[in-house]
Amino acid sequence: MSVSKLTLSADKDTIQLAKTIASESNISVSKLFKILITERSKKKKKEINIKPVNQFPDWMQQLIIAKEPTSDFDHKIEYHKHLDEKYGL
Repeated sequence: MSVSKLTLSADKDTIQLAKTIASESNISVSKLFKILITERSKKKKKEINIKPVNQFPDWMQQLIIAKEPTSDFDHKIEYHKHLDEKYGL
């Protein structure tokens, strides 16, 4: 992985705080920045991918039949049953 330089602007207090946190953790400010950005990215992905059922709008919750996936449910079999009923095949 190649490393590139990045210039950030911050007030003196924020810079001092970053240096203090990095020093206490025995890492550089650059490493601290990388850790913070990586952790934020992971947290954001979790927020996007996992949305509890109760956070959906009411109209959408009414469409939900099962709260958790059923392990023995086979979509292909159910689809073929639907086609048999519809077209009498």
